[in-house]
Amino acid sequence: MWLNELKIALIQKDIDKLDELVDDLPNLEKAEEIDEALHLLAAATTFITELRNETHTSMIQMQKNIKFLKSTQAPLVSKLDINS
Repeated sequence: MWLNELKIALIQKDIDKLDELVDDLPNLEKAEEIDEALHLLAAATTFITELRNETHTSMIQMQKNIKFLKSTQAPLVSKLDINS
């Protein structure tokens, strides 16, 4: 049951469900189930790592975009300039 839910969460890329399943890791007894669980958890780790890297890249690009937008703004001039 747990292995099937883990497979479904991986296919659906459901991070919340993956987190929940890892927290409720059952005590597997059969060697075949343990091996399958190890492979699925390795796949989940790879998926999470890729997602983290994509998020990091997106954040860097957003920071560059913000910096560019700030550099193209005209300087703020006070409307109450008494020196003129």
